Amino acid sequence: MNPFSDFGIAFANPWMLLFLLIIPALAYLRGYPGGSASVLFSSTGHFRSLGKRVSSRAGNFLTTLLWLALALLIVALARPQSGKSFRKVEASGIDIMLVLDVSGSMKSEDFTIGNKRASRISVVKKVTEKFIDERPNDRIGIIAFAGRPYLVSPLTLDHDWLQRNMDRVQIGIVEDSTAIGSGIASAANRLRGDTTAKSRVIVLLTDGDNNAGKISPATAAEAAHALGIKIYTIGAGTEGDAPFPVGTDFFGQVQYQMVHFPIDVPTLKQIADIGNGQFYRATDTATLENVYSQIDKLEKTTFELKQYRQYKDLFPWFLGTGLAVLLVQITLSQTVWRRLP
Repeated sequence: MNPFSDFGIAFANPWMLLFLLIIPALAYLRGYPGGSASVLFSSTGHFRSLGKRVSSRAGNFLTTLLWLALALLIVALARPQSGKSFRKVEASGIDIMLVLDVSGSMKSEDFTIGNKRASRISVVKKVTEKFIDERPNDRIGIIAFAGRPYLVSPLTLDHDWLQRNMDRVQIGIVEDSTAIGSGIASAANRLRGDTTAKSRVIVLLTDGDNNAGKISPATAAEAAHALGIKIYTIGAGTEGDAPFPVGTDFFGQVQYQMVHFPIDVPTLKQIADIGNGQFYRATDTATLENVYSQIDKLEKTTFELKQYRQYKDLFPWFLGTGLAVLLVQITLSQTVWRRLP
């Protein structure tokens, strides 16, 4: 990106402007009354008619021209410039595939949004959206999986479009179960190939254990590692039983049943170890947000900032104007307003 900004008038040698402070001192010294008089008169009234008012005005005008010319020449030496500056940011981004579990257990409402009970899937989507917003220079894609994976979005820098596709992260689109290995394999396939990214990363979030798919999580992780892909795993959900919605009563109130959904922590740790990443446990909304924040800090995009200026030197105008004013001052002082000794 090339953000331009007007810098108006700047000075290449701003320290030269300090010489402007000399002008008031010179003006004061020039107007200093000087030494004591050689001849004393009781009254100067007889001599007032010898000087004319116009001469006094002419002298002041010539002096003003002299100070103006000097000021313009000093400003010219400071090299005033006008134009625009712009910065060019070259980012070395990261390719990230977010692999999100959308199995039926993600309906469990053991998380909160704004102090209100919320399902795991709704919180995951909310936190994921924030994570995407904070990485504007990375290509990000999303794979959702239950009994099998499906593509929500390929790798893209168009994060607005990516956010709109978050509506496709829903429970019930594919058959219910948890195919962790297939989700990793699908994401790795999307990350392979030619890329200028500094690194490639998979962030896997699940609340269950692998019970579907034709490829095991460890085998999928080995394949991803062979492609140079790093894997972070997140086990989401409370320890023990979680409130699971089972329907509504006569008054329309949601009814819950406490259900235990086991999370295969050893397998998630194994996947992270194989993928040179880390395993995280998120038991509530706050810890899930913290997990994404930690991953965001670990996988930083590098930037190269170059600053340029397009400017035009104005000192010839100040120099020319200063010399012209000085020439006018000299001409007037030696012709029309010439003073006799």
